[in-house]
Amino acid sequence: MVHVGQNTAVQDNLAFGLETRSWGFPSRFEGYSGTTMDFVILGTGASPRVHLEAWLRDTIDLYVCQAVGNMYEGTAPHWPDEVDEHRIKYPTRFGIEPLARLTNVSLGPTGPLPEAASDAIRRSGIDRGLGKPVRFDPEKLFKLMDVTPKLASDDSAPVVPLSQTRPVSLPTRPKPSRNARRGTGAGRQIDPRKREAIERHAVELATEYYERAGWTVEEVGKPYDLRLTMPGVERRVEVKGTTGAPTSVELTFNEVQHAREFPAVDLFVVSDITVAGATPALTTSGGIVTLVPDWEPADEDLRPTRFEYRIPS
Repeated sequence: MVHVGQNTAVQDNLAFGLETRSWGFPSRFEGYSGTTMDFVILGTGASPRVHLEAWLRDTIDLYVCQAVGNMYEGTAPHWPDEVDEHRIKYPTRFGIEPLARLTNVSLGPTGPLPEAASDAIRRSGIDRGLGKPVRFDPEKLFKLMDVTPKLASDDSAPVVPLSQTRPVSLPTRPKPSRNARRGTGAGRQIDPRKREAIERHAVELATEYYERAGWTVEEVGKPYDLRLTMPGVERRVEVKGTTGAPTSVELTFNEVQHAREFPAVDLFVVSDITVAGATPALTTSGGIVTLVPDWEPADEDLRPTRFEYRIPS
């Protein structure tokens, strides 16, 4: 359970975290080493510096996220305020997959959270936004979200199929004036040249990886990135890069179709990429590789994120 403040800088971080599927704590990684999570619930819109009785009479906006992967130690600035200050402020990081935004949720007994979970959000707010662990049955939350989770086994955490959810983001804020300082909360689309540098770095790492394994590598671009060949054998690779955690990635229709039709496709994801300098003199380094061999995206793991708009005649 995590409390997120309401000032502009923190809300920019929240928007960026939802876009890049990443969250972090302002504490040393060692303190969370070995910690496991099933879900991460980000709460914003209520002041935590009140007694519990007053807190339970308030309402809050909740961003319900599935936890993805293990916690790791960040190696480069990622969130807007980190980039602005050129330092790592949130070294303990982990992946999140946003599932739903619930507005004006009661923090008291009429809401979907037990008192211990509501109080954990309050205590997080008092303690610099550090996450507070709590164990409870999320059935009321799932019902409010209108989703039906899957259980792989009796002792596994429930997993919500992405196909049942919609894209999650902060409410749209007024656009800043032209002479105002440009915010960085636009997430994956903040700077096309930075995005291009990240993707290029990921492709270069993938090329090196497969060449070391003995493949001849040809860069294609669309509808897949790399073609791998050995005598009598061919594989294809879709490459994705991010400065955040290895969670979900954006795919085009053609990328999905190709991965389903060609028999041997890998998904090669490079996360936590370091980007230094300013456009156009950007440098990239580092990164953590996640490889999904014989990748075939299932319907339940896909979520529509774009609209097709018909121009009025």
